[in-house]
Amino acid sequence: MQGTMAKRDFYEILGVSRTCSEIELKSAFRKAAMEHHPDRNPGNTDAEVKFKELNEAYQTLSDAQKRASYDRYGHAAFEHGGFGGGDGFASSMSDIFDDLFGDVMNRRGGGRNGPVRGSDLRYNMEITLEEAFHGKVASLTLPMSVNCDVCSGTGAKAGAKPRVCPTCGGQGRVRAQQGFFAIERTCPHCHGRGDIIDDPCGPCGGSGRVTRERSLSVNIPSGVEDGTRIRLSGEGEAGSRGGSAGDLYIFVSTKPHPFFQRDGADLFCRVPISMVQATIGGEVDVRTLDGGSAKVKIPEGTQTGKQFKLKHKGMPVLRSRDVGDLYIQVNVETPQNLTKRQRELLAEFEAESSTKTHPEASGFFAKMKDFFENLSSQ
Repeated sequence: MQGTMAKRDFYEILGVSRTCSEIELKSAFRKAAMEHHPDRNPGNTDAEVKFKELNEAYQTLSDAQKRASYDRYGHAAFEHGGFGGGDGFASSMSDIFDDLFGDVMNRRGGGRNGPVRGSDLRYNMEITLEEAFHGKVASLTLPMSVNCDVCSGTGAKAGAKPRVCPTCGGQGRVRAQQGFFAIERTCPHCHGRGDIIDDPCGPCGGSGRVTRERSLSVNIPSGVEDGTRIRLSGEGEAGSRGGSAGDLYIFVSTKPHPFFQRDGADLFCRVPISMVQATIGGEVDVRTLDGGSAKVKIPEGTQTGKQFKLKHKGMPVLRSRDVGDLYIQVNVETPQNLTKRQRELLAEFEAESSTKTHPEASGFFAKMKDFFENLSSQ
């Protein structure tokens, strides 16, 4: 007669002692089953055999009566009755995947009849450069969802209460068994709420929330930059089923200024000056964002594009005592619409001019002449 291979000890298969607790037993099975699961070991026949052994061992030892029989008689306790592990195996695997993924589903709002956090809101606010310099307290009026006062957010008419969804038993999810795995999806009856509202509240239509205009004060700090995001915690839309409210995000942008351009904490301003001022020197008075003014001394012979730096006349740095600088760039303006006398005076000036009065122009044309003469001779 052909011999048969003796079965391994169930405790040995699971790697536990004979006195282990139910918690230790389940933990050992969970760890080993995930390691040897066929989906994690495609084409590995040894892993498949090991997985079946683990299932058979756990199905026996996780049942108090079967474990007692096994402890007394060993494998002989089940020789005549066989070992039916189909439904039990699916249940065990379902427990494993509940342990692994249940918390994740709950955090994502996967259908459990629990609190749901409200949505975050975004508001775009445009301010002037002066407001960015000084800071301001802005008043906003926003339409947003808030808990219905009539039903206190339950969605049911006064005196009525939501009832537990009979399809999902209040879980918000329904489970379908497919082979080894339990597939869960949002309950089609209650749409994940977990309860049914037979007599909905009139003002909110059973949603538990209504849209109302809400006034808020927002502090815009001095030195705020274009594109800054300000977060107001808990000022977003109301949550449902007792969930916390979302957040409100204020995105700040700055309107273009007619005179100043901003680069970080520094400001730039183009200032036109007359030809006479640029030639013999002078002084210009420039207004600054702090409400004052600053005098800029123009030295003799100033050319277009020359920059003058006014320290600490720029923008304040956000959450700092530092202040940027203001850069004045001059633009020499050519005289227009001249009178006859002005033309005569300029003609006399030109007649008295020399290479000393126009060194750059004289040098340029001299170099150009030499370049092309040398080119022709070659």
